[in-house]
Amino acid sequence: MSANTAAQGIPFVVAAPSGTGKTTVCRQVAERDGRISFSVSHTTRRKRDSEVEGRDYFFVDEPEFRRQVAEDEFLEWAEYNANLYGTSWQAIDRGLAGGCDLLLEIEVQGARQVRARRPDARLIFLLPPSMEELERRLQGRGTDSAEEIRRRLEVASGELEAIRDFDYGVANDDFECCVANVLEIIRSERDGSIDELRERFAPASAEEKFRGPRVSIS
Repeated sequence: MSANTAAQGIPFVVAAPSGTGKTTVCRQVAERDGRISFSVSHTTRRKRDSEVEGRDYFFVDEPEFRRQVAEDEFLEWAEYNANLYGTSWQAIDRGLAGGCDLLLEIEVQGARQVRARRPDARLIFLLPPSMEELERRLQGRGTDSAEEIRRRLEVASGELEAIRDFDYGVANDDFECCVANVLEIIRSERDGSIDELRERFAPASAEEKFRGPRVSIS
């Protein structure tokens, strides 16, 4: 299936290491901006007690997910921490219909696929304040074992290498500030007034700030 070129809305992709808070940020952005809707992904991950089918994810078993992959029903899909995640073409086409913008909260692997298959997408990478804070947030969720947290941190370290494939890098060190920054990016992309923001939230600068200054050894 090919992308719906007649759609007038803009697909915005938000990706981040697990535990950065991208789901909470995205839901607040969608609540505060009436011109953007939140895309619901498919996953084979076990549903958590607080989650609702069709609101948080479409929960499917692995054979059903694999069938959808084989029939090219996904714009993007990826395996993350032994679970499968994907965004269907149907969700994209329906969400962008009528000029509405769409917010996709997906994995870093999936974001790269969107870039290749939807060049009109704008990619935003959310960074945690630090790896130490990311570990603290993962522990605070109380949903993962110590081994799973260790795996997530290892994956996160690798995902940070992908930030320069994105259009923007935004730190989630202060929740309200992070939401405001993402909203500002979305509104500026609509208006076409993006030069200042692309410089302010340049991925390379965000990565350097996260990692700290590099010390040269002479």
